[in-house]
Amino acid sequence: KGYVVTFSYNPTTHQPSVQVAPPVSATDLTQAKAYWVKPGLLAWPATMVPPADQPGTMRWRLQASRDAGITTDAEQIHSDQTYDLRYDPKGLPASVVTQYPYLDGYLALTFKGSDRLARRLLKGQVVVGQYSDGYRLVDGTGVQIAPVLDALYGSKAAKRTYGIEWRGSRGSFRVWAPTAQRVGLLIWPAGSPADAPTSAAKRVAMAEQSDGSWTARPWGSVRDARYLYQVTAYQPQTQKIETNDVTDPYSVALTVDSTRSVAVDLADRRYRPAAWRTTPSPKLARAVDSTIYELHVRDFSISDSSVPADHRGSYLAFADQFGRGWQHLRALALAGLNTVHLLPTFDIASIPEDPAQQKSPDCDLTSYKPDSEQQQACVTAVADQDAFNWGYDPWHWMAPEGSYASSAQAADGGRRVAEFRTMVGGLHAAGLRVVLDQVYNHTPASGNAKTSVLDKVVPGYYQRLDASGAVTTSTCCQNVATENAMAQKIMVDATVSWARHYKVDGFRYDLMGHHSKANMLAVRAALDKLTLRKDGVDGKSIYVYGEGWNFGEVADNARFVQATQGQLGGTGIGTFSDRLRDAVRGGGPFDADPRLQGLATGLVTAPNTASQPDAAQRLANYTDLAQLGLAGNLRSYTFRDYAGTVKRGDQVDYNGSPAGYADQPDEVITYVDAHDNETLFDELAYKLPLDTSMADRIRMNTVALSFTALAQTPSFWHAGTDLLRSKSLDRNSYN
Repeated sequence: KGYVVTFSYNPTTHQPSVQVAPPVSATDLTQAKAYWVKPGLLAWPATMVPPADQPGTMRWRLQASRDAGITTDAEQIHSDQTYDLRYDPKGLPASVVTQYPYLDGYLALTFKGSDRLARRLLKGQVVVGQYSDGYRLVDGTGVQIAPVLDALYGSKAAKRTYGIEWRGSRGSFRVWAPTAQRVGLLIWPAGSPADAPTSAAKRVAMAEQSDGSWTARPWGSVRDARYLYQVTAYQPQTQKIETNDVTDPYSVALTVDSTRSVAVDLADRRYRPAAWRTTPSPKLARAVDSTIYELHVRDFSISDSSVPADHRGSYLAFADQFGRGWQHLRALALAGLNTVHLLPTFDIASIPEDPAQQKSPDCDLTSYKPDSEQQQACVTAVADQDAFNWGYDPWHWMAPEGSYASSAQAADGGRRVAEFRTMVGGLHAAGLRVVLDQVYNHTPASGNAKTSVLDKVVPGYYQRLDASGAVTTSTCCQNVATENAMAQKIMVDATVSWARHYKVDGFRYDLMGHHSKANMLAVRAALDKLTLRKDGVDGKSIYVYGEGWNFGEVADNARFVQATQGQLGGTGIGTFSDRLRDAVRGGGPFDADPRLQGLATGLVTAPNTASQPDAAQRLANYTDLAQLGLAGNLRSYTFRDYAGTVKRGDQVDYNGSPAGYADQPDEVITYVDAHDNETLFDELAYKLPLDTSMADRIRMNTVALSFTALAQTPSFWHAGTDLLRSKSLDRNSYN
């Protein structure tokens, strides 16, 4: 069956011949198309069964090798261990398909091995071979292991505390690495150079626990010691057993440029500045009253001559009360602003942390004409080595970014913790609450790359994989599978750590739609447990919001119920609303023609010469979107639309979707300007007639912002939009 038979005839010799070739196997062990769901159950793609065959006539084998020595040829897969799998015609249980909807239609293969055997096999290379009824190899592939790891360890492992638990100056270390064959702890003394050789480290063996974690409690003080974990595990991306020296995923402090974790106790009084300890968070009666100013740490002060030179671009500038920046924030607070949202401040992979290693443009930017392209060319030449990035590439989620410390020395260990807290105290002193931007939807790298952490500790678990086993990248980078138990745990633990140990007042989640609703409810529940008496912070007063966009491999609830617009009703978790934004600005951020106008950019009052099809129809729709947006963008809100008809919010159209999607106003963030895309002033430059006066541009900027200010929702402002900020028409200034 499946053999290729070729008949031929030689007219010269008058001899017939027959050639018989074995079937060509489709085996590709570099991919991982099978899923190990539970210890006794695997899922196999039905599409991998040849069309001429029936699943009941096929044979499957689970094949394993502790030293990753599996090979294959046209006949079979060669492995150290082989176990027969049985095809179950009843298919995958409904509970499995409910939990993993993307496995709907997969074949069910059962395995009689024990939990103990499964744990042992998962410490090496595991593949599944598909054979004909005569046991000739037809297909074979690697195995995705995240589901079975959750089944074996998840519920127990998720109850543990990871990183370092302190008793005086001694620390107990714990890291979750269930697939590791060995884990060791490398420790260098406090103050050791960040590049001290591995040979200078003290080596401490770690003991494996039944929950998949490894633990060690070194003798003596480890306060401020540098450390790494040495993890030996099978790495699917290289198909080898790899030994990696890796930082702690639960690092709260690091050496410069994140080369090593630093054992810092966040309760250590050396890193708890008095101004932070004694300045309480400003109170806010309700989350819906939030007025939020989105600000970048370096942006805030890098060019401010009123700030001490060694504080510019750093955390400390936020406590310089004689600086013009702090005084501007204080003036905004007195005018009604109550919250500052900081772009990412966790440890970032893309910024050199030592100022001596940061490059600057090698030109005089002021010498070029205003419309020259030379400024941008000069800046771009050093963009990857300079001191600026938005920071949406998380390296370590629980440690502050070192490039925002006041010096390379201050970036080392607990000193960056102290300076970060100084910033929080300075903002609280200005009368402003603090929101931190969180990015758990992706990491900058996976596999054995320099900035990969999670995928070195538990390869193939934390990153979200596609149906072939490749890491998905719909967010721009290596996506994180927060639907997996321990990925959700580190997301929740990191959020709680920032709240408890830094006294911040809110969190914004980048690309929140790539997380599940369950993820966000877990975050909300964990925050709600924090109390002033026990934790020093009222967790229920912490506001949570994010980008509820629907796209990528998770779109339309393909993998789980997403945390997207319209699916968070009753949670009090906010999502950014593009409805009012587009009505006010005109069109969307990805329109082919950026000159399409909106209510505040001249659609009626100053039409430009661009082709604007259906202007009257768009005016009607924009008017309805604006009315609805001002009223909280509620799905059940009723009002008279542009034509005088009474409508509910969810009956108003927004690009084919219901415009009204919220159940309560705090589930919507109203904005017309953010760090993404062109600034509001630059949008006006595109959209207004060229001869529009500066006075009218200013008035229209104010009209646009008034929609944000007057909406019955939390309002959101891009820092500097109140000062007519321009990015020289650059829509993506992340770097």
